[in-house]
Amino acid sequence: MRWNKSTWGWYLRVSAFVVAGLVLVLVSAAVLAQTEGGERYFDETGHAVRGPFLKFFDEHGGLEIFGFPITDEYVNENGRLVQYFQRARFEWHPENPADFQVQLGLLGDQLGYSRPRLEPGQIPAANNPHCKYFPETGHSVCYAFLDYFKAKGGLDVFGYPISEAITQSDRIIQYFQRAQMEWHPEKPTNQKVQLALIGSVAFDILGEDRDELLPKPSQLRNVTSLTTWASVQKPVTGRTGSQTIYVYVGDQHKQAIQGALVTAIVHFASGDQSYTLALTDTRGLTHLEIPFGQTRPGERVSIDIDVKFRNLNNRTRTSFLPWW
Repeated sequence: MRWNKSTWGWYLRVSAFVVAGLVLVLVSAAVLAQTEGGERYFDETGHAVRGPFLKFFDEHGGLEIFGFPITDEYVNENGRLVQYFQRARFEWHPENPADFQVQLGLLGDQLGYSRPRLEPGQIPAANNPHCKYFPETGHSVCYAFLDYFKAKGGLDVFGYPISEAITQSDRIIQYFQRAQMEWHPEKPTNQKVQLALIGSVAFDILGEDRDELLPKPSQLRNVTSLTTWASVQKPVTGRTGSQTIYVYVGDQHKQAIQGALVTAIVHFASGDQSYTLALTDTRGLTHLEIPFGQTRPGERVSIDIDVKFRNLNNRTRTSFLPWW
């Protein structure tokens, strides 16, 4: 390319557009962190909801409607700040008026759940109290689904219906632009209408980055329980030699815990020996090589592992078999 005055003008205009887009993304991210609404961490999935997303979450049904967050907020490949929940995708639209800056993604449309419009003869009568027809998409919502639709947020939460109630895998369901309703006759009266995990399904089908599902290392972690695995280097050994014990410590999500105290009690035939391992590293790992003398061939040596982290404790066991 030859760089003349015209070329430089084009380059500067494109650069300005790119920079403006980047600034918009950065400002959008900052808004979530700084505006009203605070922040709430969900230990069940290891993710937090903050700012306007949290405000929208609380004001439009919370866990019942959206489920738990399965990601933190992040900028997707379209340059949009989003956050996935089990039953929805939140989107940040700073270009909209204040009351409409948080929008729910049209996951039903994106997943191809739309069905053909009703024929004129299939449209419910306008005076039918049990059904409501939506000419915008050519579908109706009826009976318990309509009651739930009206009570739980209507168009703002569910969007327009994009199918009728249909039977799928022995379950009555109905697709909406932003949700999928299911009928569960086996549930108590106020729980018979359930929302499917359309957010989790969309995250997988739309090919989002699966790393976003992982809790962020910097996330404030509320560790409520420990998970521990232990193994030995040589499951079968001679009667004398050495053995290496490996231990992994994670939290309730199996995410690595650094700084856990691990003690091993080895039950030799000659008596018990206690060892303190190094604190677990950033990968949640620690190990220790121990020598052992005469053991009885064919008699398994058990190793009890005791783990302490903050005010939590956990135990597990491994073993090895002296043989020759």
